[in-house]
Amino acid sequence: MMRVAIPVCQGVLSMHFGHCEKFAVMDVDPDMKAIVGSTALEAPPHEPGLLPRWLAERGVTLVIAGGMGSRAQQLFSSAGVQVIVGAPSIEPEKVVQGYLAGDLVTGTNVCDH
Repeated sequence: MMRVAIPVCQGVLSMHFGHCEKFAVMDVDPDMKAIVGSTALEAPPHEPGLLPRWLAERGVTLVIAGGMGSRAQQLFSSAGVQVIVGAPSIEPEKVVQGYLAGDLVTGTNVCDH
């Protein structure tokens, strides 16, 4: 089992990780390629460096985002959380389904800090 977090704004993946409204957190079975549970977590107030620790404390092992600064990526890496950036702004379930199917198309990191 793994736990995936997607930053969400207005029901779709938020292109700026640090300024999302909430996180769609999904438990997935990578062997079955299936989402087995999901919840929405309200994002805490934006504070540099907080989100990587906050999500890792909630058992997240993978974050898929549109854009994320290099410092946040380093903090996630230090916490043992994998990061994928450049994901499209679509419904979070579709993002995770694409990842599980191996056909999630990612582009460039839309965050430059």
